[in-house]
Amino acid sequence: MAALIASALTIPPAGSSSLSATLSAFPPFSAFGTTADGFASVSALGQNGTTGGTGGSVVTAATTAQFLDYISRPEPLIVQVSGTITLPTGSRDGMHPVASDKTIVGLGSTARLTGGGLHIGLPASDRITSPPADAVHNIIIRNLSFDGATDDLINVQMFSHHIWIDHNDFSDGDDGAVDVKRGSDFVTVSWNRFHDHDKTLLLGHDDDNAAQDRGRLRVTYHHNYFDASDQRNPRVRFAEPVHVYNNYYRDNSYGVASTMDAGVVLEGNYFHSVNNPGRVDFSGDLGRLVERDNVLVECNHPIETRGPVVEPRTYYAYTLHRAAEVPTVVPAGAGVGKL
Repeated sequence: MAALIASALTIPPAGSSSLSATLSAFPPFSAFGTTADGFASVSALGQNGTTGGTGGSVVTAATTAQFLDYISRPEPLIVQVSGTITLPTGSRDGMHPVASDKTIVGLGSTARLTGGGLHIGLPASDRITSPPADAVHNIIIRNLSFDGATDDLINVQMFSHHIWIDHNDFSDGDDGAVDVKRGSDFVTVSWNRFHDHDKTLLLGHDDDNAAQDRGRLRVTYHHNYFDASDQRNPRVRFAEPVHVYNNYYRDNSYGVASTMDAGVVLEGNYFHSVNNPGRVDFSGDLGRLVERDNVLVECNHPIETRGPVVEPRTYYAYTLHRAAEVPTVVPAGAGVGKL
């Protein structure tokens, strides 16, 4: 397998004075985390980046009742989570809705949501094919452990937009860890650890959902630790561009699958003992995937490619670690207690 090593690149957005890559020292992970990056940082759909509950009151939830009350309120709120909160199954199969303009952040390294998951979005409807005025938006979820959900750990759907999911730990959910579907857009999933989980990241509802999903589902996945999470890291339909960079993959059946004419840019990742690091011939129609500067170690197949794909730099600037640094940098910085 070819082992292609990325330099530390600073890539400006299209239209800036220079599109040339410049060598630079990448700041440590502790230098990041005050504002959303990637697609969650883009000004679109009437939202100037992702700010969550900024400007609202700061409240602390230490019980299930407090937590469910705070996340459902209509006003901006910064909801601090203290200790373990058990989410009941109830009539929603354990999925609990989050209202717009919320920051949900764990205190310390022990904040945990268990037994259920968070639902970001309006009720599912195939009849709605463009973003409604009341789409859920502007949500930040950070520094929380999620486990034991009877459905998804986090589900984002129905044209929800500007969502930042950062520095969390996900394990042992019954379905997806973080699913993004049904026209949702401008999402960043960064610096999370996924482990002891099967179907990790679904992006795109199903093969028949082009009416909602095509031209949307723009998501950035960066600096995540796929720690033996088996599959769907992510599994993509229709979306373009999807940006997958500087993630550490270890002991997975497959990394990224791009299908149904989705467009994925896969760069600066490190794959160790991954059967299929990247696929475009998977199920349904072929997808598209551009790969560059990835490292493959003890992998059984090369990365499948098919292009072209819209470049993420069309939307935002970003900085890459060298791929060889990823196995050190990502486990050190991903997960809870590391903000």
